[in-house]
Amino acid sequence: MELSILSLRVRALSVLRGLQRHPFVSSYLAVFDALKTDDADFARAYGALCAQIFACGDVNRAMLDAVHFDVNTMTDTLAAPSATLLGAATHDIQALNALLALDGNTLKSAAAGVYRMPALRDLPDYPAAAPLPFRDGAALASFYRAQGYGFFAQASAFAVQDDGTVTPIGHPDAIRLRDLPGYERQKQQILKNTRAFLDGREANNILLYGDKGTGKSSTVKAVVNEYAERGLKIIEMSPRHIACFPRIFADTLRSPFRFIVFLDDLSFSREDDNFAALKAFIEGGLAGKPSNLVIYATSNRRHLIRETFADREGDEVRVRDSLETVTSLSDRFGLEITFSVPDKDEYLYIVDQLAAENGLALSGEQLHLLAERFALRRNGRSPRTARQFISQQLAEQYEK
Repeated sequence: MELSILSLRVRALSVLRGLQRHPFVSSYLAVFDALKTDDADFARAYGALCAQIFACGDVNRAMLDAVHFDVNTMTDTLAAPSATLLGAATHDIQALNALLALDGNTLKSAAAGVYRMPALRDLPDYPAAAPLPFRDGAALASFYRAQGYGFFAQASAFAVQDDGTVTPIGHPDAIRLRDLPGYERQKQQILKNTRAFLDGREANNILLYGDKGTGKSSTVKAVVNEYAERGLKIIEMSPRHIACFPRIFADTLRSPFRFIVFLDDLSFSREDDNFAALKAFIEGGLAGKPSNLVIYATSNRRHLIRETFADREGDEVRVRDSLETVTSLSDRFGLEITFSVPDKDEYLYIVDQLAAENGLALSGEQLHLLAERFALRRNGRSPRTARQFISQQLAEQYEK
């Protein structure tokens, strides 16, 4: 395709018009413009293009990501895109693939012919990139249906920042359920609810409460990792960011993915404004929660609110009102799952499983004796204590 025609076709992007802002595409447009001015402008624009390509590394991957993360008229009408829209998308894909097919020598040769400057051929070179994995609008629509689209296609885990923005987590915790022995009943409850959610059936918000170190947070992250390939996303939110819920609801409402909003270590004082706000967001507010979003929360407190003995004193009416206030939030979670401190047998079972998984070379009797001693020094048995014990033993084994 002639460069002048390609320049026009790229400027006429419609369905994928947002990609004109991509550094790779805009750098090419600058080179095309420079071919109409002078050799110095071309050299500057071409150098900037090379810098962009060298910094990017895999241009094909960068362009595919740009298409994947885009929200456009195709994604808005994905259920039944019109023939006109599919044709326009085909035009856009052909233009982008033509850009990817260009190499440095093609542009330098064109510039050398325009400016009669053979020295332009000595500028840096770069190879052509592979084309996108779809060649027409119908294939693009199929890609979006299978892979999803938009901002949340960037990762499986996200975090809410202090300014309320949601950002991808580059290296999320990769823990899997097989790394968390014990608590099988609790894990099955969470898995059953999560599968129902992914299947579009009725699913509950979940409160995981219990003692510290019992694996509540790790279980939530592991469940998300089990179903990430099915489009399950997790948005980790600090309790202090609860006021950001309306913004998150708006961001996720039109997304094709399904979301777990993860509130870790949830606890409130009675005067905390976030307590009432979370109650309204879960159930009772005028703005309904999106059907593609559930809330999984962990807490060391059964009712999420710090109580005092004074709260349970006074006349019968006042005490009843106080208790109803205390339970009013936890009651809005359809599933309440308890993670209690394991007894000795369960603790040693967890130790045995972790030791076998990590190839720890100790006899069963010695392993149990050392594990119990370690738990006494760590103020009690818990899955966290078991993992810390195994880590210590592996380190000592390595030093020997």
